[in-house]
Order: sequence, then C-alpha cells, then structure tokens
Amino acid sequence: MNHSHTPNLRLAFSLSLLAVVAGAGAAGCAGSDGDHPLSARPYDAAGQIAFNGPGENRKAALDKPLEVTTKDGDGRITDVTAVDEAGHHLAGELTADGSRWRSTGPLAADARYTVRVATENGDGAPGVRTLTFETAAGPQQLKAEFGPQAGTYGVGQPLTVKLSAPVTAKEGRAAVERALKVRSKPAVAGAWHWVDDKQLHYRPKEYWPSGARVTLTGNLTGVRVGKGLYGTATEPLTLTIGDRVEAIADAAAHTMTFKRNGKVINTMPITMGKPGFSTRNGTKVVLEKQYFVRMRSSTVGIAAGSSESYDLPVYYATRVTWSGEYVHAAPWSVGSQGWANVSHGCVGMSTGNAAWFYENIRPGDLVTAVNSIGDDMPTFGNGFGDWNMPWDKWRQGSAVLGGTRDGAAPWDGARLRPQAV
Repeated sequence: MNHSHTPNLRLAFSLSLLAVVAGAGAAGCAGSDGDHPLSARPYDAAGQIAFNGPGENRKAALDKPLEVTTKDGDGRITDVTAVDEAGHHLAGELTADGSRWRSTGPLAADARYTVRVATENGDGAPGVRTLTFETAAGPQQLKAEFGPQAGTYGVGQPLTVKLSAPVTAKEGRAAVERALKVRSKPAVAGAWHWVDDKQLHYRPKEYWPSGARVTLTGNLTGVRVGKGLYGTATEPLTLTIGDRVEAIADAAAHTMTFKRNGKVINTMPITMGKPGFSTRNGTKVVLEKQYFVRMRSSTVGIAAGSSESYDLPVYYATRVTWSGEYVHAAPWSVGSQGWANVSHGCVGMSTGNAAWFYENIRPGDLVTAVNSIGDDMPTFGNGFGDWNMPWDKWRQGSAVLGGTRDGAAPWDGARLRPQAV
C-alpha cells in the first residue's frame, strides 16, 4: 500500500519545486531596466563599425559584396539585416567572432537598401547603426528574335535576327555574330550581313540545298556586346528546305516559267505592271500566301475615285513584297495575259493558273521578274531581295568576314501591308 502512494508524493514535490523556481524567475523579471546592461538604450555604433558601401551620391556596384566590419577589435557585431524597399532580404554571413558580416546573395538592381547593424561593446552594452544606400541600374539585356518561324521553306529563305537594342560598334557586332551559330546539313558556305543597327540576315553563298536541315542557335547569354549591354538566351530555330522552286516572270514575253529542281514544269501567260506601275526587276523571296485578299488602290497611294483606283476581291494571292506585289488570279485581265502588261505592279494570271501556282509555291521559294521597265528590287526593306546583292558585297556586311578572303569552308558563326494589282 505504501508503494502505491510514492508516485503521488514525488509529483507533489516536483510541482512545488517548479513553483518555487517560477516564482524566483518572476521576481527577477520584475526588476528595473537598469539592473542589466542588455536592457540599456542602444548607443550609436557609428564609430564602432566600418561599411564598404558607396560614398555620397554614388551607387553600389552589383558585382561587389557588401561588408560590415568592426574597427580595431572594438566589441563585436551581433546581427545585420539588409532589406530593399520591396521587402527582399539580402543574405549574408557573420563570422563567429562577430568581427565581419559579408553579403552572400546578389544585390537587386536599381534598388534602395536599409541596413541595420546591431553591436555590443566590451561591457556587453548594445549598439545599433542604420545605413542606407542605392544600387546601380542592372545591365541592359540584348534579346534576339530569330526568323522565320520553324517549318519548311524554299531554297531562298534567309535567316533573320532582330535585336532589342542597337549595336553600332564593330566589336559588338562581331561578338553577336560569333555567338550566332548556323549549321546546315549538308554544309554550305554562308555569312551574316547587317541590315541596320538592330537587324541582320544570314544567307548561303548559293541557294540552300534541297532537303537541307538548317539550325540557328544563339549562345548570347552573358556575352558583353557593349557598355552595360549583355546578351540573353534565345530558343534555337530549325528549318527544313524543300525543293528548289524558281518562277521567272518575263515582262517582255508575258509568260511565267515555273521550274522545280531545274526542270521546267509549267509555262503560263501573264500580265505585269504597266508604265507608271512597272513590276520591280530582280529576285524576290515568297513571303506568304493568302487565299483571299481585298485589294484597294488607296493602300498604294492611288486616290479613290481616280482613273486608276480599284477595289477588288483577289484570290490565290502569293505575296513577294511588303509594298504590295503579288502573283494572283486576275480574271478581269485574261484578254491581256500573254500579250500586254496592264496591272498595277502585280503578276496577274487566270484563276486556274493562279490556283495551280498557289498550290505549288511556298514561302522561301524564288520569284524573279525580268525585262520590266521598272526599278530594281531593293535588297532590304521591302521583303527579301537578299539574292540581288553579289556575294562579295554581301560578305562585306559581316563584322567578322568583312575584309577577309572568301573561302570554301562554311562559316559557323525581318507593319503595314498594302496591295497592288
């Protein structure tokens, strides 16, 4: 019976002892603030610490870590917090002896930080110092947009790159070119050409081989292109090249000769641009196909109601310039097709022939106008006239190959859309 009461006696004794301890603790907490040095008002620790932050009217560099250190072993640092205005804390490490705190995380660009440093002196009294500083703006990112979209194209399709910021210096342009890798199977010689400060095209010396697989990759990430300008990643682009399709529109013979892989497979009567609206001579790359287009003369600067104005539904329209040249069905001019040029710049043909042409042509294929009394197709700015520039001159537009000797090895190294009828 006595043994059965022993646990109760022990529990009562333990509770009594806990009450005594708790009471003693309560009595201690009830003392005045002046009874312990840690409860004193923190002193200004400005003279106790050193900070490597920026000077007056300067901003902190993003690639330089922050440091807070004690001066001449005066006390120690007990805690450091660094927070930007968005509430993001900057990670850091404090040495075991409290002599130095150093940031380990990246500084946010173009931000304002508040740094609170807690210290204590040799007597254990607390100190505090609050610092503020601003960071420099981050580097500008150069983004590259590859074109065209992935898919199958004709042998004349150039590769295009549009940059998010201008690159004017030769060194920067060379850095961009070297980061852009073009690989073709089978391999061919090719080169980049800078159209302007933000745009460059790539084409082979000759047309792409039929059946080729062409891949464009951009290794621009982290590449310094200019002062404060660095490249970023871009998804690779892969194209498949189809048959070699060439259509030759002869303004003197009034015929369209259609060739596939060097063999003539169709010859069709056509009409081309009349005087004052002549079709541009030269090779053009097919840009897009549109089954139906509403063509209005006002889009090419012809006043509505004038003798040359028109507003027509057009079918089987294959576009070759952004300014409005198409190959399309023109049933209203069938009587002139094969005999006279009566269009406003387009290549017109019967509906049946236009439908056949539409089904047998794709973007990247070649349409060449010859014997027109009009101007020549410009190399850039109105579609892809890239093939009208001689190869030697094309290479001069490269920041890497310009001025070098042409070699046989492959080099590894873009609105409004009016219409004319």
